[in-house]
Amino acid sequence: MNISVHAEADLTAVTHNDLANAVRFLAVDAIETSQSGHPGLPMGMADVATVLFSRFLKFDSAHPNWPDRDRFVLSAGHGSMLLYALLHLTGGDVSLDDIKAFRQWGSKTPGHPEYGHTPGVETTTGPLGQGIATAVGMALAERMANARHGDGLVDHYTYVIAGDGCLMEGISQEAISLAGHLGLGRLIVLFDDNGISIDGPTSLATSDDQLARFAASGWSARRVDGHDPEAVAQAIAEERETAKPSLIACRTTIGYGAPGRQGTEKAHGAPLGTEQTAAARRTLGWDYQPFVVPIPVLKAWRMIGQRGQVDRLAWLDRYEGATPEQRDLFVEGKAVTLPAAYALAAAKLRERFASERPKLATRQASQQVLDAIAGTIPGLVGGSADLTHSNLTHAKAQAPVKSGAFAGDYIHYGIREHGMAAAMNGLALHGGFIPYGGTFLAFSDYSRPAIRLAALMRLRVIHVMTHDSIGLGEDGPTHQPVEHLAALRVIPNLLVFRPADAVETLEAWDCALMAEHRPSVLCLSRQALPTFRSDARGKNRVARGAYLVVSPDGGRDVTLIATGSEVSIAMEAARLLATEHIRAAVVSAPCFALFEQQPEDYRASVLGTAPRVGIEAAVQSDWSRWIGMDGEFVGMRGFGASAPAPVLYREFGITPQSIAKAARRAIARKSQ
Repeated sequence: MNISVHAEADLTAVTHNDLANAVRFLAVDAIETSQSGHPGLPMGMADVATVLFSRFLKFDSAHPNWPDRDRFVLSAGHGSMLLYALLHLTGGDVSLDDIKAFRQWGSKTPGHPEYGHTPGVETTTGPLGQGIATAVGMALAERMANARHGDGLVDHYTYVIAGDGCLMEGISQEAISLAGHLGLGRLIVLFDDNGISIDGPTSLATSDDQLARFAASGWSARRVDGHDPEAVAQAIAEERETAKPSLIACRTTIGYGAPGRQGTEKAHGAPLGTEQTAAARRTLGWDYQPFVVPIPVLKAWRMIGQRGQVDRLAWLDRYEGATPEQRDLFVEGKAVTLPAAYALAAAKLRERFASERPKLATRQASQQVLDAIAGTIPGLVGGSADLTHSNLTHAKAQAPVKSGAFAGDYIHYGIREHGMAAAMNGLALHGGFIPYGGTFLAFSDYSRPAIRLAALMRLRVIHVMTHDSIGLGEDGPTHQPVEHLAALRVIPNLLVFRPADAVETLEAWDCALMAEHRPSVLCLSRQALPTFRSDARGKNRVARGAYLVVSPDGGRDVTLIATGSEVSIAMEAARLLATEHIRAAVVSAPCFALFEQQPEDYRASVLGTAPRVGIEAAVQSDWSRWIGMDGEFVGMRGFGASAPAPVLYREFGITPQSIAKAARRAIARKSQ
């Protein structure tokens, strides 16, 4: 429905209740039509959201991605119809037909908000707690960008609507603790404090004093009546002026207005039904047919959606008036380009690696990569979950980010792997930054939900995960990843790299930085590995996913396929087999996902037709697709142990001798 907001209409009679009820009943009607969804939150938080959008939120519905807009995150993503209703009413790219097609194939209104699918959705939410943690990254990005570019180009807030479930999830504590420590005063969380969860009253499972909890983490915290628009407005206005992140606990009634459902878990996750929908209309005085919004109310909402045009145009004037150097530094939108200086620095380091052929851990090679390139990419921001000196993620040129000092480019996330991964998503979503963060590969389990969302959202974030195998040694099986490579590789759109030497590490970094729409995990060794690559100016071979390292003359009798630290062991096995006149090809396979994408003829040329042996200090999992059902696998059958790395490789049978023995078995089996 195209309506000019400048057409004559009596807008003076439009009240807050009219605006809020338009949100409520678009949500109710869409859920009723779909016969699935969550009406409780849209009905309960419509008043709060209406105050936020109509009085405070800086946005322009015609340009939902302009850089200095306020960010709005619906952390309680199950209440997605609240957001879709607001996007439609304010004139965003969500039509009434999209609203009617809620949760249906091909619509812009999926069950939970999806970034990149629906214009105006800032981040994918649904897994509770992810939204608030991602918003911390967005708020941090705003302060970091402001420190670089000043108030004239960066001056916005991050608002979150979160529910009881978001605050019960463990990631919320990591997020609020980090936000409080950093003093992210531009972050305001509006808590849907309705006291109800799916099972019933929240008192069944929690008795936390949320205000005291947030205050203890360095937040400003208060409670208001969420159905009193003036109280909500006053709270937001005052919290905007604080130097701390803010929690406003909005006491609301879930399913507000539905007399037989409100205040109970029955309003949470099911349509109200015909009778209760009609009763809600009577209770709230909304005397309109489903999906009908009266013209004055719709026009009022459209005017709200256009209010930000003034701010956007003023920002464009400031941007155009900036110096060329400032405009070059300020990155508009999501695209962080890799400057020519990066390519030169990487090429120079590659030449050194190829000529010197150092023996060093790939985590050490990674640090040398970072030292070489960090100063060439203005938007590169590093960090670690309290393992900086183990992950080796801090480049010499990087300065720490601190409360009140946001011009740095290295973040100490503390022991908050999950919160770190979600904050990295927020940094990438905000725009202007390429975030990377480090931890041990065994702790990827803590980060996994946020890594999965990064893959779903197609974000360029880079996880540096060191100590990638039993090769870490004496710390034992609690820290030795065996199933983690397999678990990460099955996430769609995620690039998992396990480089085998210094040159491959540099190439893996290059692939990760070039992948603008895919997150990456770099799995790096603690133990030193020999550099076998000496091609100083060759093409990036890691970009093919797998390639031949050793190609024996006269064809091959067996193909040894290995990753990471096991490639050098496979090369030793090939030399051992050569003494028996067995021709063994060796394949390095640093990234299965990229190898899958190669043309069939290339994959066939790498894998060959000879029997195959897979070698990796991890569980076998889906290696069969590379080695075939008749192939052999040399790796882990269970968990590791505490001992020096060489002892572990010997005791678990990942040795040149074991590989050679497996090769003989594979050859004998094929000849039968």
